[in-house]
Amino acid sequence: MAVPLVTNVLIADDHSLIRSGLRAVLDGAPDLRVVAEAGDGIEAVELGLREDVHLAVLDVVMPLRTGLQAAAELSRRRPELQILMLSMHDTEDYCFQALKAGASGYVLKTQADRELVEACRAAMRGEPFLSPPTVRTLMRSYLDDPSERALHPLTPRELDVVKLVAEAHTTQEIAQLLMISPRTVERHRENILAKLGMRDRVELTRWAIRHGLIEP
Repeated sequence: MAVPLVTNVLIADDHSLIRSGLRAVLDGAPDLRVVAEAGDGIEAVELGLREDVHLAVLDVVMPLRTGLQAAAELSRRRPELQILMLSMHDTEDYCFQALKAGASGYVLKTQADRELVEACRAAMRGEPFLSPPTVRTLMRSYLDDPSERALHPLTPRELDVVKLVAEAHTTQEIAQLLMISPRTVERHRENILAKLGMRDRVELTRWAIRHGLIEP
């Protein structure tokens, strides 16, 4: 895909002040223009499917659906869209999940004023971009434990349910958000607890935090 003269950007973060700051950084570059903003993962997917959006900058942790889940869906439904993940955390788990979800870059919020513009340009050129602190974290992780990382056993739909359960949504609310029946929600919950060897929502919430589905 040819790089457009001006890249139209979607920014997604559940904090309006952060979105304002990101917009100021991106709109200050002559070749970047923010054309859409989202406050949660579901809205990010809806806006990311717009044909006039060339690049999506997604926060890793957002309500309703994480940026990682949104990135995976956008990569599947609109593979030509370029995606960058934005996070407060330089943990290797988040970074690996971001790359697996289809993102071409991972930028720390603390570095956004210095790195985001170049990360956007790299993504549009089809080049990967990782914040230097994240690269150091990945290198330390590899040197400490070079063995292959274990994958969790949950399906994408089960991850949707885990996130909403951990956010304290009721069964009825989850059913409405995912457009499934309450009985199906309960069946998913039972399967999730069995797969993870857990007993209740408290344990599930801890698991969701460790895997980047919600913030602590």
